[in-house]
Amino acid sequence: MDDIRSDAGEPVSEARRRPRLRLTIVPLLALILLVNLSASLYQLPLNRIIERRLCRDYYGTHDPSAIGNDGNIDEKLCKIDDVQKSLAWIVGIMETLWIVGDFVMTIPLGFVAEKYGRRTVLWLNIVPRLFLLSWVVMVGYFEKSMPLKAIIAGPCLSILGGNCVLNSIVYALAASLTDDNVIRATYFSWTNAVSYVVTFVGPGLAGATMTLNLFLPLLIGICLLLLAIPTISLLADPTHHHPASEDEQRRPLISSPTLKAQSSNGSILKPIVKRFHTLHSIVRSHPRNLTLLLISFFLTSLASSDTTLLAQFISKRYHWEFASAGYLLSAKAIVNFTLLTFVIPGILRIRGTQGPNQPPTLSDRDNVEYTRICLILSEIGALAIALSITPTLLFPALLIYSLGSALPVFTLGLLKSPSVTPKDSNRPTDSTEPETHIFSIVMMVKILGSLVGAPLMAALWVKGISTGIYGIPYYVSAFLYACASIVFLGVKVQRGR
Repeated sequence: MDDIRSDAGEPVSEARRRPRLRLTIVPLLALILLVNLSASLYQLPLNRIIERRLCRDYYGTHDPSAIGNDGNIDEKLCKIDDVQKSLAWIVGIMETLWIVGDFVMTIPLGFVAEKYGRRTVLWLNIVPRLFLLSWVVMVGYFEKSMPLKAIIAGPCLSILGGNCVLNSIVYALAASLTDDNVIRATYFSWTNAVSYVVTFVGPGLAGATMTLNLFLPLLIGICLLLLAIPTISLLADPTHHHPASEDEQRRPLISSPTLKAQSSNGSILKPIVKRFHTLHSIVRSHPRNLTLLLISFFLTSLASSDTTLLAQFISKRYHWEFASAGYLLSAKAIVNFTLLTFVIPGILRIRGTQGPNQPPTLSDRDNVEYTRICLILSEIGALAIALSITPTLLFPALLIYSLGSALPVFTLGLLKSPSVTPKDSNRPTDSTEPETHIFSIVMMVKILGSLVGAPLMAALWVKGISTGIYGIPYYVSAFLYACASIVFLGVKVQRGR
């Protein structure tokens, strides 16, 4: 490999350059850790705070003797249907409002990133998270002066950005740190690994701390978000320093060189509409396989919305405290972490092919095969959860369901397959790199699935509580995974790939 030369013309060895490159990813990994851990600490205390308020209101009317002298009620007495149905509706509404704001503002915030820089969007992204956690603490603490329904206003600032916007900017920043494909793939794996660690640390930590003080996990989350603010200042943001011809991988996912906010003097609505037309033309120019993939992404995202119900499901069905449910969810996440950090990379090394200066990748046929296996495991896992009448049966069901978490690894691997990308003659003339926009489209389709799934699963859970068939959301989830499997049967890849 040729030596890389510095601005002064002196050669800089690859071995000396890579450690400096890898140091630039540290602030980004720290940001992912801080933001995701704060979000992971939020769900369990939120459920308990709402449940406690609903429980006091219920027993204050129907059986005041159940309320202790200190105003507290045994948590196991709060698992009655009336309380749990109201809890499901309130949490479902909050989840939906958060996703709506994130989805609507994804493209407009892409223009903000282009004009003011990605760090600006990340700072904006911290604001709704801080407000949400602080508002939940306020409503929970000042329960005598603030009505419970006021808690629904918590997600209202998600118009400043949510998970979709955050992930878009984070992956764009990771890609912009290097031109080396191998290092870039390593950075992506590190960002994913940090997220996986948080998924099994968060619920257990929330469960342990909320037994000490119900508001402690939320206060820790607020502190983590405050630490994220100066961390963002340490990020390398090359948005304004690259020429217009820069690699598309360096831009935010919802971004295009043909639509620059800096040079637009017209209404913001016109470029947004034009962006949708561009994305639509890209989808039309691709083979039928892409449409089938997008449908499967929507269905699987819709089906996976049942995971937000797991804490409520465990607590209600087995009359567990939410803190205990957190420990079980951490055990499930450990399987996800092991699978995605060790098993899948092992499959890539064993079954993958590796080109010069490229990370190992699976063939299209392998990606299709493993996708179908993950879909089947997800169907079986969701069905097993629905049928788990005891915690002993639930644990293996959760493990099976976790095995399907590798699904995005294989489906995303198909997006640049020759069986999915268009022929040169079919490429749209207004986009030099249409493939790079596919990830934007996939992200929007997935968040649309979550947008539909949040209220749907809440409604199904309320129906399950009313009828006593608690597994209804997971029966529907298994059905949706089965539909995705049927859709995926139509995906055809080229022979020998």
